Amino acid sequence: MKQTTHPPERRRVLDRKGAAAAAPLPARPAPRLRRPASRQWAAWAFLTPVTLYLILFYAYPLYRNLDLSLRNYTVRSFVQGDAPFTGLANYRTLFDDPTFGPALVHTVVFTAVCLFFQYAIGLALAVFFNQHFRLSATLRALFLVPWLLPLIVSASTWSWMLNSESGVVNAALNAVGIDSVSWLTSPSWSLTSVIIANIWIGVPFNLVVLYSGLQSIPSSLYEAAALDGANAWQRFWHITFPLLRPVSAITLLLGLVYTLKVFDIIWIMTKGGPADSSTTFATWSYRLGFGNLLPAFGPGAAVGNLLVVAALAFGLVYLRVQRKQALS
Repeated sequence: MKQTTHPPERRRVLDRKGAAAAAPLPARPAPRLRRPASRQWAAWAFLTPVTLYLILFYAYPLYRNLDLSLRNYTVRSFVQGDAPFTGLANYRTLFDDPTFGPALVHTVVFTAVCLFFQYAIGLALAVFFNQHFRLSATLRALFLVPWLLPLIVSASTWSWMLNSESGVVNAALNAVGIDSVSWLTSPSWSLTSVIIANIWIGVPFNLVVLYSGLQSIPSSLYEAAALDGANAWQRFWHITFPLLRPVSAITLLLGLVYTLKVFDIIWIMTKGGPADSSTTFATWSYRLGFGNLLPAFGPGAAVGNLLVVAALAFGLVYLRVQRKQALS
């Protein structure tokens, strides 16, 4: 059989054509799937109510409060809207006010003590009710009563109980031979009185949240630890407390935000007195803006902004800690 031979130049051309024919064609990019217009409109329809709610009830009030703190508002200018811009003058007025230092200390003490005891008592009760004994559900429901009552009712009840002359607390103290205490009228005891009342009101919230967190911990961990010889305290410290850390963080954050803005309990029981001994930023802000014949709207709004900044700062710290825990 006769074999056909080609010159070297033609052979190279044929080889290139064959390689080109054998090479796979470049893959075309897959066409993008367009989301139907109806789905986009549906998404915007669901987002619109939430967006309007946030703008009307959060963004706009924050803007108005910031504007109040940067202008010299009087009753006339508040109605007519022609208050002059003063910059940070209202904040300088606050820092120079002799009430600022005591109010700051009282706010920090009130918040820290309430958070500590609310969390500690709530955690102890949550661990106690987690044993699932008889009447556990009934007792848990009874512990929710302080949380369900209106704050004005709770504060009025504590005012009656701590009354210096006819209160049941002093009657109980006298029954065991202890002298009466001026709970609400003494500068030494007024802050302690409102702290006790606020702790009583906040414990049920901590109990409910922490008890829910305990339900998510597998019981097999406790059984394995018991087989290894761990006692009740070791099981709590090495299993319960670490696994409750995320729930504890959000509980403390929400408790912090709530406690910073507590106003009605203090105002009903002591009105921040006597002699500003129980004045916090919340009550001071109200008294500046509405508690005088000549209201100081600007300084009152400035105090409110300080509370907002404090709550925002702790919220950012919480988010950063949560992010680090998620990455670790």
